[in-house]
Amino acid sequence: MTYVPFTVHGENRSSRWLITCDHATNTVPPDLGGTLGLPESDMTRHIAYDPGAAGVTRALADALGGTALLSNFSRLVIDPNRGEDDPTLVMRLYDGSVIPGNRCVDAAERERRMTAYYRPYHDALAEFAARRDDTVIVAVHSFTRQLKGRPSRPWHVGILHAYDRRLSDPFIAALEAEPDLVVGRNEPYPGHLPGDAIDRHALHHGRLNTLIELRNDLIATDATQLAWGQRLAPLLAKALAQVTD
Repeated sequence: MTYVPFTVHGENRSSRWLITCDHATNTVPPDLGGTLGLPESDMTRHIAYDPGAAGVTRALADALGGTALLSNFSRLVIDPNRGEDDPTLVMRLYDGSVIPGNRCVDAAERERRMTAYYRPYHDALAEFAARRDDTVIVAVHSFTRQLKGRPSRPWHVGILHAYDRRLSDPFIAALEAEPDLVVGRNEPYPGHLPGDAIDRHALHHGRLNTLIELRNDLIATDATQLAWGQRLAPLLAKALAQVTD
């Protein structure tokens, strides 16, 4: 079977919603030997992918009638949510773990990985985003409750945005109206990196956008992923209805 560096869910749907998952899987492609030399205990952690985010992405796309695009390679292989010139595009050390398969990555190997995995994903994202003039991009990520040696993070969900807050502002307001949620704006980290996926495919084109960060212990099962997708969908739809420009 031919390896493809992305998967599409709901490809033929005509909705304006495009749901993306940059860190959907911990897969290491066959041409890298299927491993980066890390133990399974590391490859199942947040350093390799965003646990639970893929299931939420598909559920959210289903609930909104939209298309979902998901990466099919670990963020440790090459990070599709970084610009091509970002020094963290290929990580050698992440949250206390050294990545053996990345220790000797040189410029040629970096370029090879961009050609094989990174650029096909972005080409597909650009193609789906351009299908409609009014595409709305929602990026789904997850975060770990606590990094090694760091304080515990209190948020259930964070909404990340850069200067375009048209969708994020009403979405945050809708989430904050939910009595059981602790909501962060640009938490647990700032919401914009030059050249990241939202910057490249939304901001540079004037497309409405937002980025959702869900705490990964809240979306650890198929049932909770489905529940969160179905919970977020009407709040996003409500937020979109309030966008006036």
